[in-house]
Amino acid sequence: MAEEENIVKITCKELGITQKELAERLEVSQASVSDWAKGNIPKMTELALQLLLENKELKEKFDILKKAHKILAE
Repeated sequence: MAEEENIVKITCKELGITQKELAERLEVSQASVSDWAKGNIPKMTELALQLLLENKELKEKFDILKKAHKILAE
């Protein structure tokens, strides 16, 4: 079975940021993020990263709806 990709790496890829930038956003040390990327992720951190990803997805969907509304309003 293939190993599931780490949520830290997924988050950085999806947001187009580095682990250093993720550390700055979360106001934690870069060493903490590096440790998480190796698999030692606290549950609350994992939840926070999932929320960042969900927020990005919702923003993208909202932008699509705004564009559709604009087209329909014209």
